[in-house]
Amino acid sequence: MPVFHITPAVADAFPDTLIALVTATGLHGDEPWPRTAAALEDLEQQLADGTWHPADETDPRIEAWHTAYRSFGTNPRRIRPSVDALGRRFAKKGTLPRINPAVDSYNAVSVRHGLPAGAFDLSHVTGDVEVRFADGTESFTPLGEPDTVENVKPGEIIYADTTGVLTRHWNHRDAHRTRVTEHSARVAFVLETLHAGRDGGLLKVAAEELQDLLAPHTAQTAVHYLSPAQPRATT
Repeated sequence: MPVFHITPAVADAFPDTLIALVTATGLHGDEPWPRTAAALEDLEQQLADGTWHPADETDPRIEAWHTAYRSFGTNPRRIRPSVDALGRRFAKKGTLPRINPAVDSYNAVSVRHGLPAGAFDLSHVTGDVEVRFADGTESFTPLGEPDTVENVKPGEIIYADTTGVLTRHWNHRDAHRTRVTEHSARVAFVLETLHAGRDGGLLKVAAEELQDLLAPHTAQTAVHYLSPAQPRATT
C-alpha cells in the first residue's frame, strides 16, 4: 500500500497544512448509494430555498487557497481550486454533477464544508505519493482529457507518484490515470486545509462525514491525517 508523504519543503512553506486521507478497500461503486443521493438532493434543496450557499472566493476557506495559488505563480481565477470551481458551478446551475457514488460523495462533502477534495484509485497508483513542489520536468494528463498532456510549471504544489502527477496546483484537478470510477475497489480520498488552527475541526468533521457515506458500501475504511508534524501515512 502506498505511503503518502508531505515533503519538508512543502511543510515549511505551508506550516498549518492538514490533510485528511480517507481510504476505502472493497468499495462497491456499482450499486445505489441512497445516503449519498440524499446528501446531494439536500444541498440542492437548501440552495434553491436560499437557506445555504456554497463558499465563494470571499470566504476565508477559499481565499486561503487563492493566496496559496498566487504564491507559486498560479492565477486562481483562471485555474481555480477544485472546491471553488465546484461551488461556482453549483451556484450557477443549481445542481451538483452525478458522476458515480464515490465521486458524488466527496463532492457533496467538499461543497458542504468548503474544503477541497479529490480521490485516487489506488490500483493505478505506483509507488508512494509525495505532496511536493514540481521541478518543471513533469507532465500531467487531466481527468476527462486522456489525449491532453500539460507541462507542469516549476514551483507548483503537486501530488505525484513514481509514474507521474496525480493532481496539479495542490487540488485543482485530478489525473485521468488514477480517476475513480464505479469499478474502483481501493480508493484514497483527500480533504485539505491550509489553516488547521482555524479549520482543523471542520476538516475532521468532513472526513468523518465522508467515511460515513462510504462505510455501507466498502469492506473497510480508515482515516489518517497528514501535517508537518506527522508528514507520513500508510494507506
